[in-house]
Amino acid sequence: MFRPVARGGMAELTAPGVSTELTGRRVRLRPLREEDFEAWQEVRTRCRDWLLPWEPRPASAPYPPEDRQSFATRCAMRERERQLGTGFAFGIFAGPRFVGEVNLSSVQRGPFQNAYVGYWMDQMQAGRSYVPEACVLLFRFAFEDLGLHRLQISIIPRNRPSRRVAQKLWLRGEGIALRYLEIDGKWEDHVRYAITSEEWTERRERYQRQWLSEQSAF
Repeated sequence: MFRPVARGGMAELTAPGVSTELTGRRVRLRPLREEDFEAWQEVRTRCRDWLLPWEPRPASAPYPPEDRQSFATRCAMRERERQLGTGFAFGIFAGPRFVGEVNLSSVQRGPFQNAYVGYWMDQMQAGRSYVPEACVLLFRFAFEDLGLHRLQISIIPRNRPSRRVAQKLWLRGEGIALRYLEIDGKWEDHVRYAITSEEWTERRERYQRQWLSEQSAF
């Protein structure tokens, strides 16, 4: 799926024909750009207390900088990951409104063909099932465009809204990983969920009806 392309004397990996925009019934996914900074910062600032308890961060570490320059650097890093095929990050937009992010990270090839899914949502937009729809778009992209075999999502057990997303998507639970990630300064257990390309193929039409068709009723 990926092929080397020479740029500036270096061989990079790129995904030919892979779209940078994914469109569903109500949401649109695309990489964030520097001009998205004001909308992104407004949501992050307003929802900071709601988001911080669930985000990876070592003990005593300062809150990550969220100024324009840091955001531009982050966008550039995400674009580099996209070029290399190691990560694919998307802003979630409901109409013109920025409402959150969803991403594939740590894409691994070879015999594993695996990636990790992460997401967060504007608190004011929570409960509208935007994240499950975004995840279905991401699943389709991962399995059909990137040719991955397995996707994993890890969620703190008490994070009920995120676990509800996994349940809505009929993801297979694989048990609890003890002290899996350092979250807001504390090593937290995580419930692990997964879906394989075989499961995606079995459920594809059901996902389409449930989340992407005009007649869907989530």
